[in-house]
Amino acid sequence: METSVAELPRHNIYALIHKALRLAMAETLPAVGRLDAADAGEVSDAIVRVRELIAFCRHHLEVENALVHPAIEARTAGVTARIAAEHVEHEASMAALERSVESLARAPAAGRAAAAFELYAKLACFVGENLVHMNEEETAHNRALWATYSDAELIELENTIKAQQSPEQMERVLRWMLPAMSPAERAALVRGVRRAAPPPVYAGIVALARTHVDATGWRKLETALAA
Repeated sequence: METSVAELPRHNIYALIHKALRLAMAETLPAVGRLDAADAGEVSDAIVRVRELIAFCRHHLEVENALVHPAIEARTAGVTARIAAEHVEHEASMAALERSVESLARAPAAGRAAAAFELYAKLACFVGENLVHMNEEETAHNRALWATYSDAELIELENTIKAQQSPEQMERVLRWMLPAMSPAERAALVRGVRRAAPPPVYAGIVALARTHVDATGWRKLETALAA
């Protein structure tokens, strides 16, 4: 029987960022699906949301290509070939999504409903493909990483990734990661920031959590931070 990720208590560099991506996709897709194409404000909001999702996905793909795949290949050659090929397909899918977004943005009022549905259909396929893709990374790629790297090395790799994020990129990640985390994960992240970062950075993280985490999650975070 194949061992699942959950049965291996190792550092998982994919876990939290993939939770963030899944939540961003899970909220953006139905927002486009229920869009009232006759409402210019809703159309504008949907365009912004899809553009933000594309930017999030594209940056994540670039990070994996630049840092994660080379780390895997350095010790287990050939493992990333299939996922790397899918990344090329995802780049093409994101370009197609951008074209559909632009079509919706330029569509006359009479054509907005059709343009919105075209965008929704393409986005649904993109989300479905990415959900399967992320599971492959969390299983096959993690097996390769765990077989050849210590947890300390994986944490160092993760810290390298974080160090290369711009403030805007980090804010985008945390905007989705904080509400996507379990209460224990969220508390650990925020406590870590409180210990290591300047007070304004910590205050910014807390403000993001207050804005985007639901009421129950926020209450649990407050309790954890006060303990």
